[in-house]
Amino acid sequence: MQELTADAFVRLDQPPPLGEDDIHLCRLALAETAAPRDVATAARAMLDRLLRHYTGSPVAPEILRGPHGKPHAPSAGGIEFNLSHSGPYVLLAFARGQALGVDVERRRRRLSLLALARRFFAAEEAEALAALPEPDRPACFLQLWTRKEAVLKALGEGLNFGLHRLTFAIDATGSAGALQRIAQEAGPVADWQVRALAPAAGLVGALAWRGAERGVCAFELAA
Repeated sequence: MQELTADAFVRLDQPPPLGEDDIHLCRLALAETAAPRDVATAARAMLDRLLRHYTGSPVAPEILRGPHGKPHAPSAGGIEFNLSHSGPYVLLAFARGQALGVDVERRRRRLSLLALARRFFAAEEAEALAALPEPDRPACFLQLWTRKEAVLKALGEGLNFGLHRLTFAIDATGSAGALQRIAQEAGPVADWQVRALAPAAGLVGALAWRGAERGVCAFELAA
């Protein structure tokens, strides 16, 4: 699976135009000491800034929440977006007429990875994780978790859909691969696009959408 790494995020003064077949992925990096409240405030400010830019409006559109908590802006003229943050990092994804999901997590030591996998993942994924050498499990677990989250966020369902209802391949090196199976109501596997992300050191993420291939423009903005 193609991975978008930190080097792909170009520093810009202004975001480029958002084409009909584009996906924009904006990275926001705060100081390591930033409090969660400050990260959330900065994320919302950047979301409003980018929505104003893409809609051409001096006022950011109202943000509402769907039945399962996914944010959306009904008055944004078809601009779809999603965002995720972990620690001092924020990722925001945008497209025209295309629902998106993005998720990012910092690599942290988790003592109960297998227990979490056995509780939330498909049985074959949990078994594949258990078969890996212990040092390889955390990276693979986060690859699986973020890819699943990105798909479920694109669906607008969140964790209510069930992480076990979609599975990803795991190769012999302990890396998660392509989407292999997903519940029927989410559409055929072939309809889904999933991009692995490594937007900064120690970060694992994924971007997902159900639809045709699109170009992804990754950037961060000057203050």
